[in-house]
Amino acid sequence: MASLVRHITVDCSDAYRLGQFWAAVLDGSLADDDLPGDPEALVTAPGSALLFVTVPDAKSVKNRVHVDLQPQDRTRDEEVERILALGATVVGDHRRPDGTGWVTLADPEGNEFCVERSAAERE
Repeated sequence: MASLVRHITVDCSDAYRLGQFWAAVLDGSLADDDLPGDPEALVTAPGSALLFVTVPDAKSVKNRVHVDLQPQDRTRDEEVERILALGATVVGDHRRPDGTGWVTLADPEGNEFCVERSAAERE
């Protein structure tokens, strides 16, 4: 049997704070035993799990791995606006006039991720 990805781990400066952001983005939840100041925070959401681990060093370069989000019940543009309101920032806007493309955002600690079109928009 092959291995399964249990969760994706993200190094950060404040695991609980970043976990709260991602729980809101993914409509997920932090583990019941995660509290402010904890060195780790686990976010679970349908189909995914992200583990945030506090480390002493700051992010210094572009991510080598990132997540691509596909909205389920919103358009790409509506999802981008929702996530910006949660505290993300735009890193790159790759939307094209024909409606294709994606937007690269950064979470509150600068970790890049992309928001793609929803399945309905791709039809």
